[in-house]
Formats: sequence, C-alpha cells, structure tokens
Amino acid sequence: MNSYSSKLVENAVNELARLPGIGRKTALRLVLHLLKKEEIATISLGNAIMKMRGEIMFCSECFNISDSEVCEICANQNRTKETICVVEDIRDVMAIENTGQFKGVYHILGGIISPMDGIGPHDLQIDSLIKRVAQGNIQEIIMALSTTIEGDTTNFYIYKKIKDYNVTISTIARGIAIGDELEYTDEVTLGRSILNRMPYESTLSK
Repeated sequence: MNSYSSKLVENAVNELARLPGIGRKTALRLVLHLLKKEEIATISLGNAIMKMRGEIMFCSECFNISDSEVCEICANQNRTKETICVVEDIRDVMAIENTGQFKGVYHILGGIISPMDGIGPHDLQIDSLIKRVAQGNIQEIIMALSTTIEGDTTNFYIYKKIKDYNVTISTIARGIAIGDELEYTDEVTLGRSILNRMPYESTLSK
C-alpha cells in the first residue's frame, strides 16, 4: 500500500490512476511533475479539462466531437458529402484523417454490436445512419469497422438495413489483419485499405 505525506497528493494520484493506461506509479510521477511546474501551468491544465468537459459537443450529423453543432469535417464544403465512412468511435476518425486519403464524411456508431457486453443495435447510432441513407443523397457507404467478429456482425446488420436503398456498400480492404483496430494500424496500410476498398457483397461468399 502506498504511503503519502499529503492527502491532497494521494487524492490526485487516485484520480489520475483512473485514466486508461496510467498506473499508480505513472500517476504519482505526473502529480510530482505538476507540483514542480508554476502554479499557472497547473491551473491552465485544470481549466482546459473542465472547459472541454463542460462545453464539448457532438456533431448533429456524424456524432464526431465538435466545438459547435456541426463538426468541421461535415461543415467543410470541400468534403464529398455523398460518401460516408462508418466507424466505431472518434479515434478511428482521427486515424483515417491522418492518412489524408479520405475526402468524404463520417458516421460514428459509438461502438459495435457485442451481445457479450450487452451492446445491441439500438445502443448505437445505427438508426441515424439509416435515416441519412434514406434521405437519398448518399452514394456510397464504406464500412470501416474493426475486423473482429463483433465488427463483422455490425457490418452485416447495417448491410441488411440499407441494402435495398440505392447506395453502394463497400468495405475497407483486408490488408488489416483480423482482429486489428484502426487506431493501431499504420497510416500507409490504413490509407491503402480505404483506397482499395471492395464491394461489401463480395465478402459475404468468403
């Protein structure tokens, strides 16, 4: 059990240790680092976090994080609004944007179907995706979910829901190994998988 000379330090360590990927040793190192910095630096960090948490919004169109009702990607007139890339979460948008190979817009589901975790279709932003397709302005839906059983299940569920609409349904090329998540895939491989996407129907017979 760790022993601290200050309850304030212990409380700060406990809170930082709640963050993913940060153990108690790393949390203590961060706390001691902040104590060495000028007070204004720590205050600025705290204010930035509180402001982000209090004012952050989710795009009304794609559910990306945003400072306004519509995110910068959806509001960009140079993006191809007729092409939607369906991803699991915000980190996937960041990974794909880093490739510089995709010029369409996104739809963030907020997860994937996972009965083991109690996550069903109605827990995700699938109905809102169907509504976007039903409006008739969408030409292509690109499935860019992780190549896991859960990802494939979600792909197939969405495919069944939108296959009767006049829209092309494709999936990223399987240059990404089975079980890989987009955020951990290198930019070159991910970029090529988007450019070399294939019709989703062609994957069903395999």
